[in-house]
Amino acid sequence: MRSDVKHFQCEIKDRIATVRLDRPDRKNPLTFDSYAELRDWFRDLVYADDVDVVIFGSNGGNFSSGGDVHDIIGPLTQMNMKELLRFTRMTGDLVKAIVNCGKPVIAAVDGVCVGAGAIIAMASDLRLATAEAKTAFLFTRVGLAGCDMGACAILPRIIGQTRAAELLYTGRAISAEEGERWGFYNRLVAGETLEDEALKLAQKIQAGPNFAHMMTKTMLAQEWAMSIEQAIEAEAQAQAICMQTGDFERAYNAFVAKERPVFEGD
Repeated sequence: MRSDVKHFQCEIKDRIATVRLDRPDRKNPLTFDSYAELRDWFRDLVYADDVDVVIFGSNGGNFSSGGDVHDIIGPLTQMNMKELLRFTRMTGDLVKAIVNCGKPVIAAVDGVCVGAGAIIAMASDLRLATAEAKTAFLFTRVGLAGCDMGACAILPRIIGQTRAAELLYTGRAISAEEGERWGFYNRLVAGETLEDEALKLAQKIQAGPNFAHMMTKTMLAQEWAMSIEQAIEAEAQAQAICMQTGDFERAYNAFVAKERPVFEGD
């Protein structure tokens, strides 16, 4: 998997990729270039054999301030409809790439996490935050609808319809404590341990059956559009496929030998 990216930071070590936006002096806003490169990187992740888990981290005490006011918002006011739709589809493609990358994604959120930054956290599978995290889907505060990058579909699934409606209508920020209480954040950690805690969680997941993790992520994304009957059948097929993996046999042999299984992801 490529780590020689230009518009964000990327480090790959021990099959865990850590990415973070790279403009801490401006609270890590997204630009046209970083949107596109992140989209392409997550798309390529589907085919990467050297990465099992991704951490989307903070930088300089903040996660992301969303779309850059000068580099994105200003130019958007001068675009025609065709150009605007090209942009909004690109931003949505980033979310689709994160959801469909086949690898668990952990958002490690510190400080500002707003706009498109909040969307990236939302699109991740798991979210850790510090007490300083401030999260807002503030699209209405810049004159836009709250229905951006899949927010009206994904956010209600995480925190519920009425809470999502409040955030998307008002654009207000929620504190880290409120975010944890509502289920947006899995848990809160101390600021100085955020990266360590995210890495521990990533290592725990990475030590598991990674082919099966890919199947879990796929089913989590797809089953919202299925009936219960379809979902049960889809899971039957997915689990039957997993039962043909080496990791399933390794787990059985380890159980018989009263040992801890060592998974290899095949």
